[in-house]
Amino acid sequence: MGSIVREWVGFQQFPAATQEKLIEFFTKLKQKDMNSLTVVVMGKGGVGKSSTVNSLIGEQVVRVSPFQAEGLRPVMVSRTMGGFTINIIDTPGLVEAGYVNHQALELIKGFLVNRTIDVLLYVDRVDVYRVDELDKQVVQAITQTFGKEIWCKTLLVLTHAQFSPPDDLSYETFSSKRSDSLLKTIRAGSKMGKQQFQDSAIEVVYAENSGRCSKNDKEEKALPNGEAWIPNLVKAITEVATNQKKAIHVDKKMVDGSYSDDKGKKLIPLIIAAQYFIVKMIQGAIKSDIKISGKPL
Repeated sequence: MGSIVREWVGFQQFPAATQEKLIEFFTKLKQKDMNSLTVVVMGKGGVGKSSTVNSLIGEQVVRVSPFQAEGLRPVMVSRTMGGFTINIIDTPGLVEAGYVNHQALELIKGFLVNRTIDVLLYVDRVDVYRVDELDKQVVQAITQTFGKEIWCKTLLVLTHAQFSPPDDLSYETFSSKRSDSLLKTIRAGSKMGKQQFQDSAIEVVYAENSGRCSKNDKEEKALPNGEAWIPNLVKAITEVATNQKKAIHVDKKMVDGSYSDDKGKKLIPLIIAAQYFIVKMIQGAIKSDIKISGKPL
């Protein structure tokens, strides 16, 4: 279940401009006494989770094939550079045969025990025209597993960002509508209140993992708007990692599913007390009726 920490050889594969930006972001983390960062990647199958991991590391660390099923177990990739370690955990798809794959969630939860999630990348595709009930159910399952707080440490990553929208819509309009619909689904599935969800401020970041991705004048992989997406994603990751929200520590209670049980147990004394007072009220009412009527029951 562990991972060998290797020197970040793939870092040298990034263009110089990207390297400079990443060093700047990681230096800021170290200045905040964060010498390591753990990023978990989740989402449905086939949305580009593993490809995004490969892009972030700059190496083919996770096997990706359009004709091959996803891995059945989580995989952690650890790289170190200049005293800083980044851990990225790739996970199985959360949907199987049209239903939420709860077995995959249990495997993920077990793999993460005694680890801390600094950032969750919730990955989906931008080039999809609608969300449905299954998307909401996936969000509900993640929430039930890790708590609402997980969404306060989350980035929504939309892959396949170098696409051509329908002729009647601009790229900006289509991508905005797609991200808005997914954010609404996250809010509905997580059952977060309006203010709580606004406070979580989930940022949307776009990615294009294809080798055909366009490049800017600095040889960085760029989106249609000219944005170098890898440093932009890493910047967003560091911002979420250092926000005021608490990182998610996965302990044995969470793995055993006893958090929800504990909440229920705390309510038991209140329920018993309420039942006691209701019974006393009914008994008092009955005695009062007997006195008034002068007849026993």
